[in-house]
Amino acid sequence: MTENYHTWQSSYLGKTFEMLVFGDAGYPLILFPTSMGRYYEGKDRGLIDAVAWFVENNRVKIYCPDGIDSLSWYNTGIHPAERAHNHALYDQLLLNELLPRIEAETGHSRIAVAGCSFGGYHAANFAFRHPEKVAYLFSMSGLFDIRSRTEGHYDDNIYFNNPMDYMPDNAHPDLWKMGIVLGAAERDVTRGQNEQFSGILNNKSIQHWLDVRPDMVHDWPVWRQMLPHYLSLLKH
Repeated sequence: MTENYHTWQSSYLGKTFEMLVFGDAGYPLILFPTSMGRYYEGKDRGLIDAVAWFVENNRVKIYCPDGIDSLSWYNTGIHPAERAHNHALYDQLLLNELLPRIEAETGHSRIAVAGCSFGGYHAANFAFRHPEKVAYLFSMSGLFDIRSRTEGHYDDNIYFNNPMDYMPDNAHPDLWKMGIVLGAAERDVTRGQNEQFSGILNNKSIQHWLDVRPDMVHDWPVWRQMLPHYLSLLKH
């Protein structure tokens, strides 16, 4: 399949940003890396190979942006307020630097997002913050509560990047138009959060699929199983 490496100077981060893109055409999917993961993680871990058919047949074009967890939520050397601020800059990079490129290349103004583990957090948070831009969310063993990374500190940046907190009051109409899958393994450390978050969506009558895979754990084999299944649900 076609693989292209892109880099640019991000005005939000003030540094060079890197990304891999797989495919020539198709519905655009942003695939986020796991905690502290890099832009090449999906390729190295076999996740791209697992969905090769969709890429090679121009069903999807996959954008794998770099992560900045080492500058944000996982940087214990800075105050939690600065961690949240840096993540907010990453959100602006995605919204204002990456999405215009995707629309120019694919013609789609709404996209799909996906991620595994902490990448599932990134996918879910971006989708729920910007539902007018996201048509599909595929979270695989994702997290929905960021407070374990904030050492008790709380501010607006944390609230507005913590889906477990802001989603009960989120009334954006496009949330009810989004295709949402919350995937988890039966013996998944994030299963409880997925079930809790599914309850929040149910309380808002937001349709979604809580997909709990039997006899599986929180690891790459279940994610390589999930993603091809979820991509088969795309209707574009």
